[in-house]
Amino acid sequence: MISRIDLRGDALPEGPALRDLLPRADFDVQAALEKVRPICEDVHHRGDAALIDFAERFDGVRLESVRVPAQALADALAGLDAEVRAALEESIRRARLVHRAQRRTAHTTQVVPGGAVTEKWVPVERVGLYAPGGRSVYPSSVIMNAVPAQEAGVESIALASPPQAEFGGLPHPTILAACALLGVDEVYAAGGATAVAMFAYGTESCPPANMVTGPGNIWVAAAKRYFTGRIGIDTEAGPTEIAILADDTADPAHVAADLISQAEHDPLAAAVLVTDSPDLADAVEKELEPQVAATKHVEDRIRPALAGRQSAIVLVDGVEEGLRVVDAYGAEHLEIQTSDAAAVADRVRNAGAIFIGPWAPVSLGDYAAGSNHVLPTGGCACHSSGLSVQSFLRGIHIVDYTKDALAEVAHHVVTLAEAEDLPAHGAAVKARFGWKVPESK
Repeated sequence: MISRIDLRGDALPEGPALRDLLPRADFDVQAALEKVRPICEDVHHRGDAALIDFAERFDGVRLESVRVPAQALADALAGLDAEVRAALEESIRRARLVHRAQRRTAHTTQVVPGGAVTEKWVPVERVGLYAPGGRSVYPSSVIMNAVPAQEAGVESIALASPPQAEFGGLPHPTILAACALLGVDEVYAAGGATAVAMFAYGTESCPPANMVTGPGNIWVAAAKRYFTGRIGIDTEAGPTEIAILADDTADPAHVAADLISQAEHDPLAAAVLVTDSPDLADAVEKELEPQVAATKHVEDRIRPALAGRQSAIVLVDGVEEGLRVVDAYGAEHLEIQTSDAAAVADRVRNAGAIFIGPWAPVSLGDYAAGSNHVLPTGGCACHSSGLSVQSFLRGIHIVDYTKDALAEVAHHVVTLAEAEDLPAHGAAVKARFGWKVPESK
């Protein structure tokens, strides 16, 4: 059901050579880019009419309006199952606790007497959030996008999710109910690249946004790449990933269950176990079969995901080597199920989120840990972070110098300007002192 990669014995290679040995899904955003280009430009030129036509083409429903009526949000919340509502409310509460603590405040550094630099943090004015609606419904993604944007102080927040023929062209009612709980009342029935284009260009019903965030399929990722530079994005999210670094103290039933939990997302989902215990590897393989057979989405998602080239059990000589492997892999979700797991986790450099020990499965982070589940994939955790309040903030430096403070450093400014052959830069300083550079004190 799942392949093995044996990296024991010989010394592990460094850098790209090690990354090339590890499993990874095929996810060609560049190829998809050429397919989304005409879709995005059609939305640019025809606005809502293009969105309505694409909804009919891709989602099988003819919309009367792209904007979701306020009454539909109220009805969705009123009809929400009480237990689901309670779970969403607790997820929101915990996410607010974590994200509210991330808010940065302005800080002033007194560089010299009379010379100061202040960094203030300003939220993005308007963001477009995306909640997928393909194989599964993701109200949790509504929370993970909206809460940090709200806690950052973003004034204008809109959300798009694909129209569903089953619900008369509206997004899934649980998505709408989550929006209502969060107070997000600007919601659009638009999916994939069309939703990103709607936010990037704006249409008759939807003003343009400064930024678009949220997970999605390859068409969403390609559209984000297409609009990079015009709008800000969080990340080009690829198929979900879990890596588990485990030794012989791990419970194979837990490990197998956690691998399956991510495999059920998508046939391209990656499930990777890195271990120095052949006995654990054998036990996990034995656990996979009955657990897979007992769950849902087996043939269309889980089996293809576990059997795909993106999933494997990787054998290493020890936890030390395992750390090198998981750092090279840079997983979206990394579980540490070893003895002294917290100390091992502290040494990890590359991961979107780290889950320590047997009682912190990835599923907890997906819904109710308080952490954010919009995380970098495809190895991007080596340079990118998950979604947070900081994603929606811009740092602006404010420079405040007196005449004396400028005079003290003027000769250095002029010297560096002349060294770069930019004499007008130096002249801008000289002009303030009668074209004579003050002597340094």
